[in-house]
Amino acid sequence: MENEHRQSGLFPSKEACLFCRIAKKEAASYMVFEDRLSFAFLDTHPLFPGHILLIPKTHYSSMGEMPDEINGTLFKNVKLLGSALEKALDADGCFIAVNDKVSQSQPHLHIHIVPRRFHDGLKGFFWPRYKYKSEEEIKEVQKRIIDALDR
Repeated sequence: MENEHRQSGLFPSKEACLFCRIAKKEAASYMVFEDRLSFAFLDTHPLFPGHILLIPKTHYSSMGEMPDEINGTLFKNVKLLGSALEKALDADGCFIAVNDKVSQSQPHLHIHIVPRRFHDGLKGFFWPRYKYKSEEEIKEVQKRIIDALDR
């Protein structure tokens, strides 16, 4: 099915993958974390400010393509980033999600780490997205997360 999407132009090639370009720093992003295997940046259309996308630096379209030895590092980083979001943004918890092939905005495996608060209005599977109010707001959220990771 994915090959059909690639051939139809729905999914770009690995070479044209935006997330691969972000991981290589060939495309702009608001990076909050990076290690040898992964890269994390702010979603520019977040569910809530602080919404992070964590990606493996190597291109994998789905969980099934990703080698098992990467899972441990990737999900250790999910834990680290979730804790940082709670501290940085005074969140009550986090919503963590992976769209595996279906509903992926980019055909590169990515994990959503979203700060949550009790009664924040997020219900079911309809999640309205909002843009940051300004470049200053996204940079402030970026700084707060990076500072929390450094603690």
